[in-house]
Amino acid sequence: QVQLVESGAGLVQPGGSLRLSCTASGSAFSIYNLSWHRQAPGKQRELVAVISSGGYTYYADSVKGRFTISRDNAKNTVYLQMNSLKPEDTAVYYCKASSPQSRAEYWGQGTQVTVSS
Repeated sequence: QVQLVESGAGLVQPGGSLRLSCTASGSAFSIYNLSWHRQAPGKQRELVAVISSGGYTYYADSVKGRFTISRDNAKNTVYLQMNSLKPEDTAVYYCKASSPQSRAEYWGQGTQVTVSS
């Protein structure tokens, strides 16, 4: 069982930056594929970025070049560095851990990011 806790919520002006963190409890963090998702009001949850256990990364087109996902297995933490933020990035951001072996998935509780002047 893995429990995920996000942090880094905030209000930021357009063009600003924010870093989200997601720390996991439990063992074997390094084997999990980790991802960030977001859900804006009235919209479906969407994938933002993924980092595999091997360090391979994938980004949605809407954030490519602006967001960076990274992981620190020693700290059981995955990060999402968000730069050049836009109002359309406003959403609740969720992290997810996926086990490639058992296919189990674990979600964090979500953290609010608001981009507004």
